[in-house]
Amino acid sequence: MQALDTQIDAIVRRVMEQLEQPKPSLNGSPQYRGVFASIETAMDAVHLAQNRYYRISIAKRKAIIQAIRNVGIESAQKMAQMVVQETGMGRVADKVLKHLLVSEKTPGPEFLNPDAYVGDDGLMIEECAPFGTILSITPVTNPTATIINNTISMLSAGNTVFFAPHPGAIKSSLTMIDLINEAIENAGGPPNLIVSLSQASIETVGQLMTHPGIALLSVTGGTPVVDVALRSGKRAIGAAAGNPPVLVDDTADPEKAARDIVAGHSFDNNMPCTSEKEVVVTAGIADRLLEAFTHANALVLDPKLLPQLEAVTLNEKRNGPNRFYIGKNACAILSEMGIQADEELRTIVVEVDKDHPFARHEMMMPVLAVVRVKDFAEAVEVAVELEEGLHHSAIIHSSNIYHMSEFGKA
Repeated sequence: MQALDTQIDAIVRRVMEQLEQPKPSLNGSPQYRGVFASIETAMDAVHLAQNRYYRISIAKRKAIIQAIRNVGIESAQKMAQMVVQETGMGRVADKVLKHLLVSEKTPGPEFLNPDAYVGDDGLMIEECAPFGTILSITPVTNPTATIINNTISMLSAGNTVFFAPHPGAIKSSLTMIDLINEAIENAGGPPNLIVSLSQASIETVGQLMTHPGIALLSVTGGTPVVDVALRSGKRAIGAAAGNPPVLVDDTADPEKAARDIVAGHSFDNNMPCTSEKEVVVTAGIADRLLEAFTHANALVLDPKLLPQLEAVTLNEKRNGPNRFYIGKNACAILSEMGIQADEELRTIVVEVDKDHPFARHEMMMPVLAVVRVKDFAEAVEVAVELEEGLHHSAIIHSSNIYHMSEFGKA
């Protein structure tokens, strides 16, 4: 058996040497490990890598994952700066935290231990098995951190990954893929465990979704691309848009609620789909909460300026954000309105009614809608309405455990 494995390894090495890996040219950038010019060439490479990866020991797999964690931590500052420069979205400091979080906390092989059961009927062992090659579609709002997160979780389970990055973040995405592949090889793993294409397009994503070499789809992005994945005929995991409401009732601490809401809402300029998107507050605490926002590095906008804010941040149909301002700093939005503000300002707070586009749509920018209601019962009703059945995320600030329970169930 050992001789056979040695022969197979030798054959795989010869094939890999013969496999041409074109050198993509991205503004004169060097060759990227794992990046190919055509789907079939990349697919051949990742399947060869998968065949080798199947036979790697769990100890070696753990060493590979640790190497990926290490490179994610070491490159956090560099990649955060590159993503902000390429996409024009978000804050470097917040993206550094994202990279550190996914590098350190993404579940790895330690979560996939086999279970054994013994009884009168004999012995049974349950052990997780990989799907194979997973297509991972990554977003422009969170490109390189998503690559680290998906690489760790998918390779931990024994899979390989074919990444399809958003065209708006292609350079930083391919750089991250190159760094991860280098770390894998330095840890003794096979090359091309994760692959991608030198050019990104909707057409190639469509071909990959239905390619027989893809076993599973993992899609992070807008609702349209997730819907396409779910209709592809393959197993799919999708993370699409969310509009998480925040309920603040009369029993909350307004100062703490304001600080926490601003911190979560403004993180990376509100691009994470889990971030607080709109606040529903009961009348008894509304004025105190709005005042508390002014102490939490937020600007509470004069209602007279609402039309100007709408003109800058909403699209022509008023059914979503002006894409130019997605992920931009609050001061950049205010500057367009003729208002000067410090770059450290985290968000713009504006009171609106429940039917306003700021409350109804995921804006993905530091503009926080506050909707005032008469009591807790109405707050729950409005929050559920604004969440629109996405079943994504919701937050409550309260000291009433019964309110927490009721809101959670709703």
